[in-house]
Amino acid sequence: MEAYEKLSGICKELKLLDTVYSVISWDLETYMPPRGLMLRSEQLGLVRQVIHRMTTDSKIGKFLDMAEDNASSLSEEQNRNVYLFRRNYDALTKIPEGLVGQLAKQRAISVEVWKKAKASNNWRMFLPELQKMVDLSRKRSEIIGEVRGIPILYDSMLDEYERGITSARTYQLFATLRKRLVPLVKKCADASRDVDASFLNKVVPTETQRKIATDLTKVIGYDTVSESAGGRIDEVEHPFTIGYYDDVRITVKYHEDNVASMIYAILHEGGHALYEQNLNKEWMYQMIGEAASYGIHESQSRFIENMIGRSHEFIQFYYPKLNELAGGIYSGVSLNDFAKAVNTVRPSLIRIEADEVTYSLHIIIRFEIERDLFSDRITVSELPQIWNERYDEYLGVNVPDDTRGVLQDIHWANGYYGYFPSYALGNVYDGMLLERIGKEEPKWLSEIGHGNLRPAIEWLAKNVHHYASLYDPAELIRHVSGKEMTAAPYLKYLESKYSELFGF
Repeated sequence: MEAYEKLSGICKELKLLDTVYSVISWDLETYMPPRGLMLRSEQLGLVRQVIHRMTTDSKIGKFLDMAEDNASSLSEEQNRNVYLFRRNYDALTKIPEGLVGQLAKQRAISVEVWKKAKASNNWRMFLPELQKMVDLSRKRSEIIGEVRGIPILYDSMLDEYERGITSARTYQLFATLRKRLVPLVKKCADASRDVDASFLNKVVPTETQRKIATDLTKVIGYDTVSESAGGRIDEVEHPFTIGYYDDVRITVKYHEDNVASMIYAILHEGGHALYEQNLNKEWMYQMIGEAASYGIHESQSRFIENMIGRSHEFIQFYYPKLNELAGGIYSGVSLNDFAKAVNTVRPSLIRIEADEVTYSLHIIIRFEIERDLFSDRITVSELPQIWNERYDEYLGVNVPDDTRGVLQDIHWANGYYGYFPSYALGNVYDGMLLERIGKEEPKWLSEIGHGNLRPAIEWLAKNVHHYASLYDPAELIRHVSGKEMTAAPYLKYLESKYSELFGF
């Protein structure tokens, strides 16, 4: 029908403009000269305003009305597109264009100030810019919550990243995680106390790490080198993935005395990239052709990083190649010792370097802080104090400075409030996916031991990536696993893996 075709054309234009915004954002983080900050903030603000203006054009509302009136003549996929377009349109039409521009401009400034504040351990430098970002984000989410009938401000923020999730449901899942993770962390930490992981701090030059990174992307099937490559690797302060279908770029930060950090960052971001590139090609430029949610996105990155990358089978396959590429510096270190070292459980300060067992506790801390901040239980100025107290209480670690504390993540500078829970929700999803793939592809893990990752990645592509946004996240997991969302399979995976690895 004509109205639906008109909507499809508008949607394609909007998606193309989104890719423009993404590319100049990527350039901001990678190659832009320092003096270009203010110009780039203006550019980003303008592009975002143009997108907002097009998204909220009154003619879209008319086309949506017409498409909805003729829903019976549309396919399931077409009706889903109309639903997602309507959901987006109704919210964004209520957000003032000026606020959109302010947010985009403030985001660029906040990120740059955050970088300097983190480098100099100067929370007070970042505080005023963060306060502006919080205030602007609050205004936006209040508007969206009112439109979507979400009475709790933080639930409105969560819904932006994980359609349909609430803070109450998230708290319930996280409470289950925390209850069993705290004693598991202690068991694992005690059992791995004598593991010598010092060889992981051997110096591997950045140029060598670049070669290893490129090789790892080949292994997982993310092409960054051929003439038809759809990806690339660049260097940043905080790793991220950005792009759309045929142009998806990942980034990494190299530490010469911590090659493991690079390895698992590449696998993590590579998992994000594979998801984007394996979305249903027939749905490109459509609302339905996007990732189901940030939590599903994180499940895919963490599946590649942890359930594949930290498995005994992957290490059995890749460790000899790693040692070869690194010039033999790990000669004399057994495969089992390497496996234990990269799976050692140590309550620590830095989220992106946390082990599998403690990782969700890092996220739970951030979730609780965000929930309290946007429930007016705490203020922005109190964040360092609250942060340090929670780290002491949940992980038993003392935070020595804000660089390794409240300033360590880029998310709050970007205004990504409600994003953090997606990481731990991704872990929960992974547990359920792991249970299912074990039934449908029982040899997938043994194949990885022979260097064949295709069965696992093709299963993920068929059962998760392909569906894109046809379903909301909880519905997608139910569709794939046949069960309602629960943390039990993920906890079972951790308890089984680590008890076998460390013998308790």
